[in-house]
Amino acid sequence: MLQTDYLRKHRETVAQRLLVKGFHRVELVDQLLEADQQRRHIQSTLDETLSQSKALAKTIGKLMGQGKQEEAQAVKSQTAQLKIKAKTLQEQLNNATAKQHQLLLEIPNLPHPDVPKGKGEEGNVVVKASPPALEEKDQRLLPHWDLAKKYNLIDFDLGVKVTGAGFPVYLNDGARMQRAFVSFFLDQARKQGYQEVQPPLLVNENAGFGTGQLPDKDGQMYHVTQDNLYLIPTAEVPLTNLYGNRILNTREMPVKIAGYTPCFRREAGSYGKDVRGLNRLHQFDKVEIVQIVHPGESYKVLEAMTSYVVSLVEKLELPYRVLKLCGGDTSFAAAMTYDVEVYAKAQKKWLEVSSISNFETFQATRMKLRCKDNHGKKILPHTLNGSALAFPRVMAALLENNQREDKIKVPRVLVEYMGKEFIQ
Repeated sequence: MLQTDYLRKHRETVAQRLLVKGFHRVELVDQLLEADQQRRHIQSTLDETLSQSKALAKTIGKLMGQGKQEEAQAVKSQTAQLKIKAKTLQEQLNNATAKQHQLLLEIPNLPHPDVPKGKGEEGNVVVKASPPALEEKDQRLLPHWDLAKKYNLIDFDLGVKVTGAGFPVYLNDGARMQRAFVSFFLDQARKQGYQEVQPPLLVNENAGFGTGQLPDKDGQMYHVTQDNLYLIPTAEVPLTNLYGNRILNTREMPVKIAGYTPCFRREAGSYGKDVRGLNRLHQFDKVEIVQIVHPGESYKVLEAMTSYVVSLVEKLELPYRVLKLCGGDTSFAAAMTYDVEVYAKAQKKWLEVSSISNFETFQATRMKLRCKDNHGKKILPHTLNGSALAFPRVMAALLENNQREDKIKVPRVLVEYMGKEFIQ
């Protein structure tokens, strides 16, 4: 959530940067500033009214002490009117504050000045890519859903039977590879200094609001209505919110945590060939990394986190590319995002396996998270997170890229976790 003071001081800059994100409802900024001005005026009038009431209460006490009952009674009449006025003003203040808050919720985070302009995927910029692979002489490659059936690794129909589309059942070496991913990615994160955390898989509204999923992505989250809880769309939500309503001191910074969780997304409206197999699921597993850092360090940290994710796909020997997302493809809450994609040879398409984002102070403001600078002053930290990595598309690319005539090669770094070099 943006800060009203910043919007007031930098209205034109805010409007221009919002346009980079494709946000054209700039009139909301003016409505917000008008609501804030009204709120401050009401607050000032209320404060003055309460001050007058307090002063009159002292006067009543003096008059009563002097035995001036009639005069005291007259003043009491004035205080009664002031109390009615104060009550009315308080109701107006509550309404004005609620209106201002609602307007703030509708305004996305500002994109960083280095975020390229663009309306969607076509505007994203490739900033790094692995060397191009040699052309395969044998082009008869099977897509991962056929490989999964051939080697009895995943049963998509069985998932439909017990739940519905988008909920695959992993079998045998398919299930074993999922477990290998958990151990490998968490082991790598620990080596990078991340503290391992196992968070809850359901969160309340406050947590969803804190990281920006609510109300923006309300329809994309599974809602347990009776308890008013949400299944997490990513471990970012519970991990980051662990630090809500806190003031971190210097020795606690930076915060570096990582967690493995299943993730749940409704993905309303998803259909067609792009969602076949493991390409887009309602339930999938992922290891997430989160950092909370001082503002001056966050963009160096963003680059470091992206390099770390790239190191994972390099260790898995997957062809990859890194995209800097344009404004139109950057999420509601993010200020800058890098996507890491791997290439699936049979499908001949790039699959996103990680998004690494800097949210600057957007989430910290929502969560009421503060930290202290070197002088002990309370400031807003910056929050960052990234997938390291999401399992399904990694598995899809591994199966397709490593297939042989009668087996699938296991990447060297996973052999110790899988206990074998080939899936047959």
